[in-house]
Amino acid sequence: MRGDELAPTGPALAPVTTAASARAYARAVVDARWNASGRPAREEDVIDLLLVVSEMVTNAIRHGGGLAGFEVTPVRDGLRIAVHDHSDVVPSVAYGSGALPTGHHGNGYGWPLIIRLARDISVARRASGGKTVSVLVPIRTRTSEPPGTGDRR
Repeated sequence: MRGDELAPTGPALAPVTTAASARAYARAVVDARWNASGRPAREEDVIDLLLVVSEMVTNAIRHGGGLAGFEVTPVRDGLRIAVHDHSDVVPSVAYGSGALPTGHHGNGYGWPLIIRLARDISVARRASGGKTVSVLVPIRTRTSEPPGTGDRR
């Protein structure tokens, strides 16, 4: 465990196999870590989290040869999300600028959204094959910032 990680507080849920079950698991971890503590998470941050989780899991299923694992770790500044898939291919836009595609071709919006909403993005090949994409999604409490102050981004 790294210094910025907290003891896992997420409830035991069924294995994650879909984007919907990943979102439900991530939401349950937020509820256990922040909302149950009396310092509720800002809803706009939770919405960002759920969008990032959905895009990451969907990418693993559609482009990564299937979902091989999903982890959520509460840390001081938010949640660290790790998605494992079966493909060794690192997407060419993984470390891109976050610019949206210039034309709509039915896809290509997921990575730019992840880049815009998450921090500390990394892609690492797994020794057993495939890769792990991990990100930090910031979560603030409703009381951590005075009303009317600027956006976190």
